[in-house]
Amino acid sequence: MIKIGLLREGKIPADNRVALTPAQCKWIHKNSDEVRVIAQSSPDRCYSDKEYLSAGVEVASDLSACQFLLGIKEVPVDQLLPDKTYLFFSHTKKEQPYNQAMFRAIVEKKITLIDYECLEHDDGQRILGFGFFAGVVGAHNGIMAYGRRTGQYQLARVLGQRSFRELIHTYFGLRLPPIKVAVTGSGRVAHGVLEVMNLLGVIEVEPDEFLERKFSYPVFTQLKGAALYEHRSKKTYQREDFHQHPQDYQCKFLPYTRETDILMNGIYWDKGMPRLFDWADLAHPDFRIRTIADITDDKEGSVPCNLGDTALVDPVYGVDRQSRQRTAPYLPGSVDMMAVGNLPNELPRDASRYFGEQLIKFVLEDLVKGNSPVIARATMVDKGRLTPPYAYLKDYAGLYKYK
Repeated sequence: MIKIGLLREGKIPADNRVALTPAQCKWIHKNSDEVRVIAQSSPDRCYSDKEYLSAGVEVASDLSACQFLLGIKEVPVDQLLPDKTYLFFSHTKKEQPYNQAMFRAIVEKKITLIDYECLEHDDGQRILGFGFFAGVVGAHNGIMAYGRRTGQYQLARVLGQRSFRELIHTYFGLRLPPIKVAVTGSGRVAHGVLEVMNLLGVIEVEPDEFLERKFSYPVFTQLKGAALYEHRSKKTYQREDFHQHPQDYQCKFLPYTRETDILMNGIYWDKGMPRLFDWADLAHPDFRIRTIADITDDKEGSVPCNLGDTALVDPVYGVDRQSRQRTAPYLPGSVDMMAVGNLPNELPRDASRYFGEQLIKFVLEDLVKGNSPVIARATMVDKGRLTPPYAYLKDYAGLYKYK
């Protein structure tokens, strides 16, 4: 019998999402004689212990009998069980300094780490993620923040809604002014943003129209890779080459800073990639953007004025365009930043259902059966040893020679 444990989230503040909902656990038990799920008792989870028990799922404090342990966020060092296989978002592949101690503990405790972020189809498309609901919540918060800055309309917080369906009801009767919204990216985050744009009646226009025309109604344009970047000499865009040699590319976003009211940023960014704009552009009198929803949320990343995370309860802060200092939101001379690292927590039950469906459909069977190339590619550490694709992390892991 293979036992899968659903971890109680230990990172503070506690995340309230889950990898599998009670109904999904019940489906697994019904359709498999060899897999059982145990939920670690938790006061913070969006699905209560009682809901898991009602679905026939064992609830326990001790998960040491489980072979696989599924969480969402990073696991605190003192909660890591030796010799187990963990699946969660580790946020270590970019050598994030704040998770180095955890990564070293994973190696020392001979743990196997399978990172959700590294689970990919053969073509490199990510299999799992909460991006769609990050896009939904981020777009809503961006529109809400612009309304608070201008006083032209009011939009309630997502945090007060119990579900995506309830959130949609808050849009009825809301008429937006003729704002111009730029949406960057083409993945799950962008799809979530587009869902909100459509629900709010914001009309899509082509990039050239967006730059050249004025509108009497709200519009947005979506900027994907080729619309954002070009090779410095060839003036072309090739996705794989861009990700391998980002230093050879330049960003084409600057004209949009003069025609955009709200930026919804959903692009992947890594060190070496060109930013959407620079601090000098932000300080220029022609810089029109007043609200930035940096949904992918890279501190000082593709949006340089992302000065760091804020909390769900207070998701917006200001950045003075001249001094570059963090301020209260909605002040003259500032741009408003929405930068939250756990946006899907505002719609945790919907986000968890979506995530669990993808996990069951594309990952669970491979995980249970073993010998899956998909799982192998996402395994950063195997019983305490770095796997070859992640050998570059040897110094980060405290291994000064590859094992």
